[in-house]
Amino acid sequence: MNRWRCWPIILTLPTGLCPFTAIGQIDPVKRELAQAGYNAAVEGHSPLSAYAFYYGNQPDFLSHTNLTLRMAVAPTYLDSELGISHALGEQTDLGIGVAGGGFADSYEDIEKGTFLPSQSFNGYGAEGSVSVYHLFNPAQMIPLYGVVRGSARYSTYQPTDDTDTHFQVPENRGTFSVRTGLRWGGREPVLFPALAMELSVWYEGQLRTGTATYGYDNLTVEPHSHLFWCEALLAYTLPELKHSFCVSLTAGTSLDADRFSAYRLGSLLPLVSEYPLSLPGYYYQELSAKQFVLVSGNYVLPLDPRQRWNLIADVSTAFVDYLPGLEQPGDWNTGLGAGIVYKSPTWKVMLGYGYGVNAIRSHGRGAQSVGILLQLDLERAREEMLSPSQPGRWRGLQQLLGIFGS
Repeated sequence: MNRWRCWPIILTLPTGLCPFTAIGQIDPVKRELAQAGYNAAVEGHSPLSAYAFYYGNQPDFLSHTNLTLRMAVAPTYLDSELGISHALGEQTDLGIGVAGGGFADSYEDIEKGTFLPSQSFNGYGAEGSVSVYHLFNPAQMIPLYGVVRGSARYSTYQPTDDTDTHFQVPENRGTFSVRTGLRWGGREPVLFPALAMELSVWYEGQLRTGTATYGYDNLTVEPHSHLFWCEALLAYTLPELKHSFCVSLTAGTSLDADRFSAYRLGSLLPLVSEYPLSLPGYYYQELSAKQFVLVSGNYVLPLDPRQRWNLIADVSTAFVDYLPGLEQPGDWNTGLGAGIVYKSPTWKVMLGYGYGVNAIRSHGRGAQSVGILLQLDLERAREEMLSPSQPGRWRGLQQLLGIFGS
């Protein structure tokens, strides 16, 4: 499940430094954000676990009040959508999207805790989409949106330098997808939101061409796959203590899932997708599931009166019904995490540690990782740099960094 969308935004986030499309509704807020995240395994050979992207959202595009241009740029990928408010009625908006670039369709094979570069390969793709967003309750404070999206994608595959010469990569193919869902509430595309609530349910159907076997002639691409998932989430900040927490329950099932459509769990990269399926301490996308239930939570504890320095604790536990061919002993997988967070008006930075309780490694069970997450509000940073509270560029830089300034 690689595609996602936050409310009230249309956002694209990268996986392995490449973004995947998201579905939500037209973002009414001007935004310029830079996001990055990286997890490194302490032991073992792991696939790249990182994202880095710029997200820009421009309402009133070209001075038209009903046009919004959303664009996400990663090092090898571009995703964009032109949103047209009220295009199909007072409460119904239209989105026309174009995306494409390198490595977004790559596959890293992980079996029983072992990363297999010899069975991994690169994938490249281009996509066009049309989305309809309908608001059912315009008079209510918490919005209820219905979403229908159709897309057509063409993917090509190539071996990496490490792919076994006897391993046949999949043939190039087209994928036609339909996704629909209901979302009540939602969350913004930020690290550690102060307030958010979501109840949502989704379906995605995928129809593929190019379904010949690949690998060592024993892996198949299903001609069609069907995914069903839901999420309940609450993020809240206690008014007096200023402590904040986020808890979520995500569950999914599927019909005719294959390695390209299975749910993949692992790592702690909270902005890598709409529903990131995080398990601290595990490799990125280490576990492949045809169905799962994941319960996650974190708690942020301020260390100073201005809430600049904070401690954070994370826990995630999942019941996993593994994809056939990628089974491993034990259905439960749990990850624990802890870290220190620095927050200013422009920056959010987290340095963290994760422990995968049930992750399989060469020494047995248990795996460790370290990571960094970063968010920069570029619009706010520009204001602080060019219009500091006191004259002088140095003062502006102080406020940008948020260390010496107020």
